[in-house]
Amino acid sequence: MRIAIAGATGNIGALTVAALERDGHDVVRISRSLGVDLLTGDGLDQALAGVEAVVDATSAPATDRDGTVTYFGTSTRNLLAAEERAGVRHHVLLSIVGIDRVEGNAHYAGKREQERLIVEGAVPWTIVPATQFHDFAATVVSWTEQDGVAPIAPLLVQPIAPADVADVLADVATGEPRGRHVGIAGPETQDLVDMARRTNQARGRTVKLVPTWSSLFGPSMAGDVLLPAEDALITPTTFDQWLTEQH
Repeated sequence: MRIAIAGATGNIGALTVAALERDGHDVVRISRSLGVDLLTGDGLDQALAGVEAVVDATSAPATDRDGTVTYFGTSTRNLLAAEERAGVRHHVLLSIVGIDRVEGNAHYAGKREQERLIVEGAVPWTIVPATQFHDFAATVVSWTEQDGVAPIAPLLVQPIAPADVADVLADVATGEPRGRHVGIAGPETQDLVDMARRTNQARGRTVKLVPTWSSLFGPSMAGDVLLPAEDALITPTTFDQWLTEQH
């Protein structure tokens, strides 16, 4: 199959490209750095020529709620319109478990807008909600760290390996549109503070972690809000296994 990956140079996008190419598919990479701009639509029609399925693994730049909703809304509208013109038969979106249970998070608001546009659009679709990735704790630390100190919320998560996410997206993209896919998650629940500590240790970094609900994430994300439903698809790679690859 000829399959396009939006966000092809990002973490999940690049892994999805690799998973599809490993299985012999013809992959089109969509990225601004490669000359295709989702915000303006430049290059989209040429990129989607002959494409049967599109996987959207894009992320948004850090901004406020309105900015994130506008970014995801504009890029999704442009992508769906180009897909309709090209006759694409399957749009696959990587989303996030629990976004409907959390208000006040700009990124989640943007993802909800993506989902709304896809559900209301004309292109058949599958939405794949995933839990946080195994590298999420390290990412949060990189956002908050100042002078060797990083505030971090004690979130309860069930993290998933990025490579496992890519494998699911590749499998979904080569199949028929399913509507809303069950959530996908890793095999074990974890505390985000402990994940950050262990990731820093594995990578040889020294950062003082300060558990708090007063930083990026508030109490609205506490408890089981970010955990998958009981019918979730559980992927195989544990956080410990992923840690062994860090250095």
